[in-house]
Amino acid sequence: MIETVISSASQEVIIGPERPFVIIGERINPTGRKLLAEEMAAGDFSRVEQDAIAQVQAGARMLDVNAGIPLADEPAILAKAIQVVQAVTNVPISIDSSIVAALEAGLEVYQGKALLNSVTGEDERLEQVLPLVKKYNAAVVAISNDETGISEDPDVRFAVAKKIVERAADFGIPSSDIVVDPLVMPIGAINQAGKQVFQLIARLQNELAVNTTCGASNISFGLPQRNGINGHFLSMAMVAGLTSAITNPIHDEVNQAVKAGDVLMGRDPNCTRWIAKYADRSTERESARGGRRRGRNRQG
Repeated sequence: MIETVISSASQEVIIGPERPFVIIGERINPTGRKLLAEEMAAGDFSRVEQDAIAQVQAGARMLDVNAGIPLADEPAILAKAIQVVQAVTNVPISIDSSIVAALEAGLEVYQGKALLNSVTGEDERLEQVLPLVKKYNAAVVAISNDETGISEDPDVRFAVAKKIVERAADFGIPSSDIVVDPLVMPIGAINQAGKQVFQLIARLQNELAVNTTCGASNISFGLPQRNGINGHFLSMAMVAGLTSAITNPIHDEVNQAVKAGDVLMGRDPNCTRWIAKYADRSTERESARGGRRRGRNRQG
C-alpha cells in the first residue's frame, strides 16, 4: 500500500489510495493577491491567520504556504508565515517555494514532517533539493517537468517523474515520500488535458507506486463556472488514483465533490463524514420547504 505520512507537531495526515482524499488549502499564496503580498512584505500576517483558520474549518487537512513576493526577503517571510500558521492551526504544511534558500528556511522552523513543494526534473534542482528532503526527513512534491519545459506528451511527463523517483532513491529517499504532480493543463487550451492526466495518474500509481497531487484549478483556467469544472475534475481524478490536491476548500463545489468521491469509493465508512457535514443542511432545507407549504395553505 502506498502511504505518505506528513505531520505537524500534533497531527498526522496520511496520503494514500485507501485513505480519505487530502485537500491541501491553496489560499496562503500572494501570487495574484496584491493586498496579501503587500501585507506579508510589511510583516502583517493577520490575513494569513484568517486564511489558515478558514481553510481548515472548510475541510483542508493540510495547508500550502507560499511567500513568493518579488523583491522581498522570501526566506524570512516564508519562515515567519509558517510559524504563524503553526500557531493558529495544527494541520501539516506544504512548504511552497521555487527558491531553495526559502525552502530550507521553512524547514528550519517547521515542527513535524513537512511536505516540500517542490522539486523538478532538472539535474541542478535535484542536486539542491533532494539533500534537504533527506536532511529534514521531509516528503517532497515532484513536478513532472525538466530542462525542456512542460511537455504536452504524458509519456514524457511520466519519464520525468520516474527520473525524480530514481534519483531520490540514490539519496535514500523512499518512493513513499515522493508525491508526484503530473501537471494539470488547462482544458480550454488542450482539449485532451483531462483525459491525459487521468491516464497519467493511473500510471504513476500502478507503475511507480507513488501518491499524487496537483494544482486542481489549473484545469478550468480561462473558463466560466470554474468551481463546477474543478469539482467534477477532482471526482474523476480520484477514480483515476489522485490522492491529494492543492485547491481551495472554501468553494463548496470542490469540497462536496471530494467528500462525495470518498463516499463512492468506500473511503467514508457508513458515510459518517458526509452525514456529519450535510445532514443539518438537509434538515434545514426540509424545514424551510415545510414552512413555505404551510404558508401557502394558510393563504388558500
